[in-house]
Amino acid sequence: MIFRSKYALLLTVVLLLQGGVYYAVASRSELTPQTGALALFPTEIGAWHMIREYPIEKEVQDVLKADDTMSRDYLNAGTQTSASLFIAYFKTQRYGQSPHSPKNCLPGSGWEPTESGTMTIDVPNWQGPIRTNRYVVERGEDKVLTIYWYQSHNRVIASEYWARFWLVVDAIRYRRSDTSLVRVMVPVREDDIDAATRTGVTFVQSAFPAIGKQLPK
Repeated sequence: MIFRSKYALLLTVVLLLQGGVYYAVASRSELTPQTGALALFPTEIGAWHMIREYPIEKEVQDVLKADDTMSRDYLNAGTQTSASLFIAYFKTQRYGQSPHSPKNCLPGSGWEPTESGTMTIDVPNWQGPIRTNRYVVERGEDKVLTIYWYQSHNRVIASEYWARFWLVVDAIRYRRSDTSLVRVMVPVREDDIDAATRTGVTFVQSAFPAIGKQLPK
């Protein structure tokens, strides 16, 4: 209970700060960084190559309100494993646009959560391990491992609470509110969640340098 109350207090403080900051900076112009289109993201990343790309349906885009999106399947021919990569980029959150947590979106699509937590992943070209969300969902006989995080301004953030906190800080210091949601999904075969987790980690480690180059610093 104490742990939960601390997070509730943090969220309350952040929301109050966010409201105050947006009121204070409403008259200031916002800086939006230049970034390349996600369509230019590499189709080959290490041992992985793209096998399919999915257009984002208009109904989904109308709800998501992202400025750019990418949804692809990649295959590792050597291990015969696959992973899906989804990136949504928001150049501003000042007018209500913000990433939708997969914890909310996936259940809305009929997927039921069975596991939820965080994990750390060692990635190249970074100052240390990144902390991500690890989420397992199932629908009928299908089960999927999901790894996701929020990325902006050389930060990788798992917690929605801290993502809001840094939104306020960056709005004050840099007049920026851009962010991205990065999500990796791996099918769980033969109910082996550990194997799916290893595949997801391997894919993240291969894709992370390209993700860092694609998204604005």
